[in-house]
Amino acid sequence: MAEEESFLNAKALVVDNGTGISKNGFAGEDQPRSVFPTLIGYPKYESIMTDVEHYTREYYIGEEAMQLKGVLKLMFPVEHGIIEDWTAMEKIWHYTFYTDLRIDPSEHPVLLTEAPLNPRPNREKMAEIMFETFNVPALYVAMQAVLSLYASGRTTGCVIDIGDGVSHVVPIFEGFALSHAIQRIDLAGRDITTYLQRLLRQKGYSFTTSAEKEIVRDIKEKLCYVAIDPEKEMMLSKKVAGMEKSYMLPDGETINVGVERFLAPECFFNPSVIGKELEPLDDVIVGAISECDVDLRRDLYGNIVLSGGSTMFPG
Repeated sequence: MAEEESFLNAKALVVDNGTGISKNGFAGEDQPRSVFPTLIGYPKYESIMTDVEHYTREYYIGEEAMQLKGVLKLMFPVEHGIIEDWTAMEKIWHYTFYTDLRIDPSEHPVLLTEAPLNPRPNREKMAEIMFETFNVPALYVAMQAVLSLYASGRTTGCVIDIGDGVSHVVPIFEGFALSHAIQRIDLAGRDITTYLQRLLRQKGYSFTTSAEKEIVRDIKEKLCYVAIDPEKEMMLSKKVAGMEKSYMLPDGETINVGVERFLAPECFFNPSVIGKELEPLDDVIVGAISECDVDLRRDLYGNIVLSGGSTMFPG
């Protein structure tokens, strides 16, 4: 009886593992307590690493792995929103519970998030690891897009979820995702970073290593925006001074970023510029809603919710 009361009073743990970033914390709190890159790094040169004090572990996770990326082989267990490497993912969950949050998962119900169209065997494997390895008392697996809609105070709407590795357009009615209408696009934040890297190279700024690509990602997050009319913006940039923004590199050098600021995110609406034969995002949204019952379309168009880190561009 005491155990049952303890379980009922325990805060539910929310674990949201995205392709790029993991967000973890307790239900009811405004912010996640733990945020780190969803990656694991294994030493490339074990003989060297063992000679260096403090760096004798078999693997490193999250920010620590990012700091040591020069001597680590980095692995991303989540690809395009789907868990591909279960051994690495189990290690990341272990790190989340015992190192980052410092809690015992057997004392907390767990809410795990999953990407739309997540294969059923993957969901079963998630449950197997949570119950058998971490002994969680209760588990619920929820779609990320549905949770985003709930967070906005709605139960019906269309969620455009653009993360680091994959994008989804998910029509939802009364809390249920309309699976037949869900659209997946293999174009997301990582592609924007790669395209910006290419644009900067054409301007004479070379960023080649994985560490330098992180600089490009930071430039993207701080300077990029979505232009309402890209052609007009391009003309304006030629006539008006001050369209360029400066960015200071870690070595103290300053670079100027101009039209690249709005050209990079433009590949969402013109994927052909990065060599992808995909429909533009706006066409995908219209197509997804058109797959739904005609009586629902008004509510879906009237309640469009953006979620995911790559929807945070101004504009």
